[in-house]
Amino acid sequence: MERIWVKNYPEGVAADIDISKYPSLPHLFADIFNKYSSRTAFISMDKAISFSELEVMSNHFGGWLQSLGLKKGARVAIMMPNILQYPIAIAGVLRAGLVVVNCNPLYTPRELLHQLNDSEADAIIVLENFAHTLAEVVDNTKIKHVIVTSIGEVLGGIKGAITNFVVRNIKKMVPPWSIRGAIDLKTALSIGKKHGFKLADDLNHEDIAFLQYTGGTTGVSKGAMLTHKNIIANAMQAHEWVKPLAKDCDNFGLTALPLYHIFALTANCMLNMMLGSPNLLIANPRDIKGLVKDWAKYPITSMTGVNTLFNALLHDEKFKAMDFSKLRISLGGGMAVQSVVAEKWKEVTGTTLIQAYGLTETSPAATINPFTMKEFNGSIGLPISSTEIAIRDDAGNDMPLGQSGEICVRGPQVMKGYWQRPQETEQVMFKDGFLRTGDVGFMDKDGFVYLVDRKKDTIIVSGFNVYPNEIEEAVSRIPGVVMVAAVGVPDERSGEAVKVFVVKNKPELTEKDIIMHCREELTGYKVPRHVEFRDDLPKSDVGKVLRRALK
Repeated sequence: MERIWVKNYPEGVAADIDISKYPSLPHLFADIFNKYSSRTAFISMDKAISFSELEVMSNHFGGWLQSLGLKKGARVAIMMPNILQYPIAIAGVLRAGLVVVNCNPLYTPRELLHQLNDSEADAIIVLENFAHTLAEVVDNTKIKHVIVTSIGEVLGGIKGAITNFVVRNIKKMVPPWSIRGAIDLKTALSIGKKHGFKLADDLNHEDIAFLQYTGGTTGVSKGAMLTHKNIIANAMQAHEWVKPLAKDCDNFGLTALPLYHIFALTANCMLNMMLGSPNLLIANPRDIKGLVKDWAKYPITSMTGVNTLFNALLHDEKFKAMDFSKLRISLGGGMAVQSVVAEKWKEVTGTTLIQAYGLTETSPAATINPFTMKEFNGSIGLPISSTEIAIRDDAGNDMPLGQSGEICVRGPQVMKGYWQRPQETEQVMFKDGFLRTGDVGFMDKDGFVYLVDRKKDTIIVSGFNVYPNEIEEAVSRIPGVVMVAAVGVPDERSGEAVKVFVVKNKPELTEKDIIMHCREELTGYKVPRHVEFRDDLPKSDVGKVLRRALK
């Protein structure tokens, strides 16, 4: 395949990366800690930790894990928003030779139970705000070791104590919980310090680093096996791509997207560490006023977001009045960036909103527009370094330029497969190494890729994948529901929202009943925002409900 896109790379961006530089993520972390030891690594609630402090605390966390007798490849779940404990935990897990299982803190008990059991996790660290969810299911899992940390625990001193008092007693953000044998992070770090830490030196590119859960293109949530090679490659690809605008030690990142999501994990956590950049963590991106207040304190040069976040910021008067003279990089992904939002963003901040594309299975970045672009172009960008994009028909034949087909990706960032699901892995992989994304698009003569539609029925709510099967399963359990179909409908705030069409045989069943039931079964962004009752639903000749007809 001729890589026609390389000719349009910005000056200084290499066509390929050399992943042999780092045999494993511990080697990458060692390089980062060695180069940037005295620099600020992360900031949360005005508390900063340096790279050397991150190294020491992750040593102690890794030491605690090793004191439990956990062996190479054991899974450790992390269930936290963007607080300092998150980077400490992932660095400790990975440097100890173990596997990170990222868990959304907003999971319902049912969702969390599935993920912990599917991954066979042995240990978990959870923020106390969400410990009640874990408490409901932990006895039905393999979990033997639990750390429950508080928002103020790493803040320390008076600030930490006051923060915890406000969170627990004033804002009432910590529901009651009880987990037998749970310890706090301070205790775990103390145990780890006494036990000592042995850096994992027997890892290679093919070892699993993350089980990153996704629905893939359809069906039940499954763990994408992202190897040390996958994460190293995508971090290096991102580092190569930002070279024209972000030099090492000359960047200040803002992370509002959750680090447990693959987009922020690579584009914010890993990339900013490679750049030696301070990284401002925003624990609650829904609090736009708080986000703006934090942003205003620091000389932010780069940030990532989804369309809904950019749109929300643009509707805040204090944000529009801020000084954006330092801002160089605004990266949108996770969902389509709307052109009207991109235009407004350029008008307000003076920077071009650059659109990227990827998926959990590609760690995630596959295509990104050049950061040197002056205007939003509507495309999802060029294939990044060491990456090939093919547009194929259902039989696997390559389509001519300009013609639509399934977007397929090949490169060192493509996952090893789905955890313990060889058949599903086989369904998404061509024999020549290309991953089928399930998305339809085309490539133009300059190598820019354009997304046309989603081949499957995935609904994208604020950048998160929502799978109709899961919604329909939850609604179908409601007494009185005869038939249900879930689709995505346009929504100004979240890009898409879930709508369910319901056939019922109980006249007293209401829209409120269905939404209330879903709130108990599903994470908030999956809950239907619209309910429409019908006498029947359109079906194919074999009786399958036609979601596309409903859309």
